[in-house]
Amino acid sequence: MKGFKFAGICAGIKKNGGKDLGLIYCEKPAAAAALFTRNKVMAAPVLLGKEKIKKGFCQAVLVNSGNANCFTGEKGINDAIACSKLLGNCLDISQDLVLVSSTGVIGANLPMDKFDAGIPAIVKQLSFEGMDNFADAILTTDTHRKIVKKTGEIGNKSFAIMGFAKGSGMIRPDMATMLAYILTDVDILPQDLKNCLSAANEKSFNRITIDGDTSTNDTLLALANGSSEIKINDTDSKIVFQNALDEVCFQLAKMVVKDGEGATKFVQIIVKGAKTKKDAFKASEAIAHSNLVKTAIYGEDPNWGRITAAAGRSGAMVIPENIDLFFDEQPLVLKGSWVGEEAEKKTAKIMKNNEITITLDLNLGQETDYFFFCDFSEDYVKINAEYRS
Repeated sequence: MKGFKFAGICAGIKKNGGKDLGLIYCEKPAAAAALFTRNKVMAAPVLLGKEKIKKGFCQAVLVNSGNANCFTGEKGINDAIACSKLLGNCLDISQDLVLVSSTGVIGANLPMDKFDAGIPAIVKQLSFEGMDNFADAILTTDTHRKIVKKTGEIGNKSFAIMGFAKGSGMIRPDMATMLAYILTDVDILPQDLKNCLSAANEKSFNRITIDGDTSTNDTLLALANGSSEIKINDTDSKIVFQNALDEVCFQLAKMVVKDGEGATKFVQIIVKGAKTKKDAFKASEAIAHSNLVKTAIYGEDPNWGRITAAAGRSGAMVIPENIDLFFDEQPLVLKGSWVGEEAEKKTAKIMKNNEITITLDLNLGQETDYFFFCDFSEDYVKINAEYRS
């Protein structure tokens, strides 16, 4: 994308020797907006980033994997500041225009010797073609890089949006996913970018879960460098840009769930017919977070009682006698009653698919909401049991 350079290198932060330091650099200061975790335990780069982003501009983003720099006290803050200063000096820009992100093990101090050597080295690797290296460098337990690109047109001119994400476990976004970076060449004010980002986030990253855990390092950052010379400054242009941004965030969010730790199946739960929007959200969220539902999905067992039970405890208004439940197009429960053994056999076949849609109709109103989630397998336990070893 015009105006953005990327790099990703092995700095020695990870034990496995993989790429672990990534850099995004914009040739000029870009309008910036960000959303951060709502976890009360916030990593040092999040605390620092929340202050820096208030200025509304950013020119460089440094991301390390293998160490979260969280629960590291004043030293953690100072280390994050030191990384910003060193990168600013190497790029000849103000440290105020540098944001840092970290992901990995909580509670360990950054190995600053790796950053002292790695930051000057990564600056030398910057290139317009380095996006794959960056995408690889920000991963932890992910099995593959996550990149989405989209173009659009406004007034016979084209614009582009590119998104990167990492996330595979510790995913219950209370704002965004673990780490996601959205880059665009439109010309937009920081506050307008923040409004668009918040709206896109609600439809995407705030509708996914893998294991119900909100990360300490969640960061969703958007940069707009204006190189396309397309101004997003009226209703029509904002609608076109919002739709494109929504799609990029939506696709990235789905990629995160599909790459869930140990996941074998990707599931969408749709709750419709709710009395209120809040009820639709509560019920879909409760089902998506249910470990009993997740394990039943993994076992390809159409245990519909777990789904209805999760909805019933969600706090949403639920009348059991009104409920309809479908797996894809196959009804399993109608008006609160099990359809029968033959329907359950057909549902069991559907559950062998890699992607499944579950629809719960409460038949109490007109409101609908949804969540994306994955199943739980033995591999999820194994990955997380061995995470620090």
